[in-house]
Amino acid sequence: MKFFLNSNSRSYLRNLETEFGESTNSIRLELNKFEKAGLLTTEVDGNKKFFRANTLHPLFKDIHNILMKHVGFDKIIERVVNKLGNLQKVYVAGDFAKGIDNQIIDLIFIGDNINKEFLIKLVEKTEKLISKKIRYVVFGIQEFTDYMAHQNESDLLILWKSEG
Repeated sequence: MKFFLNSNSRSYLRNLETEFGESTNSIRLELNKFEKAGLLTTEVDGNKKFFRANTLHPLFKDIHNILMKHVGFDKIIERVVNKLGNLQKVYVAGDFAKGIDNQIIDLIFIGDNINKEFLIKLVEKTEKLISKKIRYVVFGIQEFTDYMAHQNESDLLILWKSEG
């Protein structure tokens, strides 16, 4: 999930050892299998070998979409985002943006004049459907611009954005 949910995620062996609580040897074996299959690419930075998803692999989009459904992001888009209106973008933050599974999904809704009472109802119904809790923050468009002046956008995963 680490690499295929957020294609911007990259990590090295020791970092993954800490994250997953597994031995470096078992993680190395799995990473090598994914690399050999062409699903991961590597880059060396100093003495660290970084791994990242190969977004050009023919199966990348399929794996990504399966994970989106597994986590429940498809239901969030269908049952919250599409019904809310007045949205410009929705980001995933926190653990899921880093590709780490969790029981809490952190979302950032960006748009002006969002009906927050309706949002609460939609979120409560969707939480039951996906068996995960949803924690969110709502920003107006200018508020989000100001907020992001002090944040790193690579810590966020775009879930949805307005066509217009």
